[in-house]
Amino acid sequence: MQGKVLGVIGSSAGGIEELRTRLVVPALERGWTVAVTLTPTAGQWLRTSGEMAEIEGLTGLPVRSESRLPGDSRPHPPVDCYVVAPASANTVAKLALGISDNQALTQVNEAIGTLDLPVVVWPRVNAAHARHPAWEGHIKALHDSGVRLIYGDEVWPLAEPRAGMPGRRYPWEAVLGEANVAVS
Repeated sequence: MQGKVLGVIGSSAGGIEELRTRLVVPALERGWTVAVTLTPTAGQWLRTSGEMAEIEGLTGLPVRSESRLPGDSRPHPPVDCYVVAPASANTVAKLALGISDNQALTQVNEAIGTLDLPVVVWPRVNAAHARHPAWEGHIKALHDSGVRLIYGDEVWPLAEPRAGMPGRRYPWEAVLGEANVAVS
C-alpha cells in the first residue's frame, strides 16, 4: 500500500465530525497518503470545530474546500482512489447527475467520468431520502458507472429522520476496506 494516495471527499452529513479519527488516521496507519477535500459547508463545519487544522497537521497537506485559482499549483498529489464519506443525499444526487458545482464534486465527477479511478461512496442518508422517487435512479446511475457503494442494511441500516438507532456505528471500516480492495 505504500505510496498510494487516497482522495477523501467529505460532505456535510452526520459522521463528518469523525472523519479524522475514523477514516484519516486509520488510512494513514495503513500506509496511505491522504488528501482531503470538503464540500463548502463541510469545510465550514470542520474549520469552525478545529478539525480542519487537525487533519492538515496529520496529513501534511492542505484541506481543500475551495477551487484553486488559475495558475495556482495543485495542492494535492495525483489520487489512486477516491472515497466520498460521508456523502449527503445532496452529494449523491449531484454525483449521479454529474453536477460539479464545488471542488469536491468536480474531483469525483472527473474520476467517475474520465479518469478510470476507483471511487467508493458511503451515502449517509436516512429512510426518507431512500424513499424519494429519484433515489433508486441515483444509486443505479452510480452503481452502473462503477462506483463502489457502501450501502445496504448490512453496512448502514437506514433510520427514519431524527429517529436514530441506538448502537449504530458509522461504517468507516467498510469504507476503508473497500478502498484497499479497489487498489490492490
